[in-house]
Amino acid sequence: MKKIVQINEKIKRFNKRIHIPGDKSLSIRFVLMASQAIGKSVAYNLLYSEDVLSALNVIGKLGINFNIKRNYCEIYGKGLDGFSFKDNTTINAGNSGTLARLIFGLLLNTKKSVILKGDESLSKRDFSRVIKPMKNFGQNIKSKKNKLPINIKGTNYPRPINYFEAKGSAQVKSCILFAALKTAGEIKIKCIPSRNHTEKLFEYLKLPIKIKKGKNLEIISYKGIKNFKGFKYKIPGDISSSSFFIVLTLLSKNSKILIKNINVNKTRTGIIDILKIMNAKIQLKNKRVYKGENIADIFVESSKKLNPINCPVEMNSRVIDEFLLIFLVCAVKSKGVSKFKKIGELRNKETDRLKFADKLLKKIGIKTKITKDSFTIYGNPNLNLKKKYEIKEFDKDHRACMVSFIAALSLGGNWIIHDVDSIKTSFPNFISLLKNLGAKIN
Repeated sequence: MKKIVQINEKIKRFNKRIHIPGDKSLSIRFVLMASQAIGKSVAYNLLYSEDVLSALNVIGKLGINFNIKRNYCEIYGKGLDGFSFKDNTTINAGNSGTLARLIFGLLLNTKKSVILKGDESLSKRDFSRVIKPMKNFGQNIKSKKNKLPINIKGTNYPRPINYFEAKGSAQVKSCILFAALKTAGEIKIKCIPSRNHTEKLFEYLKLPIKIKKGKNLEIISYKGIKNFKGFKYKIPGDISSSSFFIVLTLLSKNSKILIKNINVNKTRTGIIDILKIMNAKIQLKNKRVYKGENIADIFVESSKKLNPINCPVEMNSRVIDEFLLIFLVCAVKSKGVSKFKKIGELRNKETDRLKFADKLLKKIGIKTKITKDSFTIYGNPNLNLKKKYEIKEFDKDHRACMVSFIAALSLGGNWIIHDVDSIKTSFPNFISLLKNLGAKIN
């Protein structure tokens, strides 16, 4: 894949049916859970992006065999104590914050040290949110300022913990649940609701998890050590990847798209709910449930104008990976002021996405106001771009890169986008799908 591309014209009208690759969150969780199962597990439609390949390479370094085929992936787990590796083995999470944080949980009871590394971007990110609860379990962790590389060594006597997770972080919650697999006694997590793929997998595998849902908080408990057998799983399409095509369709003239077999788990569909509040034409068709996950086909039609939004704070965790797209829609399809509050978590992603959004929108002529954790957008649905726009210096953030493609193809102008290889982190065939819709990308 080229590192720099040029886009010099809007995409023309399209009416297509497409398939999106497997869900990244579920793909990584499948790999890690399968490594703990007894016997062979098989995933169909596993996403073969750099993040998921990093997950496979990590379990391989920890002594788990796997077999990658074109249409499926086999993983040969050895149970909850099945990791086998030399002392001071180095594992590399690449760009994947999900992998890097979740693997702490599975390393809770290792008798040998592991050195966890990542790429340049991941090495800038703070890991204190998982280091704190894992130290409470008794895990031995050494780092400089809570950043990679981090030395991790397990404990012979994991302590069950009660933990309050206040950020709405599914990564922290999942890390603790993975550690609970290896802990005698009962652990409890009181948390703000967030994506719940790990809990759904635990329930499907009949593991002893209990979930009590309150008005604003959930209490999750897990008791005992229970082995589980290998399992089969067909990974549904990724809602986050689908969102780029949802927004491209909304912003393009006289266009329609049907996106097949997408995971529409309620904890992930904030972008659909927000866009519907703004009066976007989006329908969920062919709804069904697969092993606890809600699946549907997403049908989208172009919209001439949408309403601005004062985004409800309680929706933030359900749209955390799609905010860049929401900002773009508010900027160029709504007339009026859109407001977003308590979104400081965007500053802790691969790049500071709040800063990137502000810079991008101002570059195309949109008035904005930004604070530490809020963003105000003054929409202009009559925008018509003709200038040259160059997108670079975004720390190779795959989502920042892809939202730039959507802006270029829907708004016009002459665009140069750098570090396009970053897309391979989550969506390797993104550009080929755009070209199938008729996009001209040089």
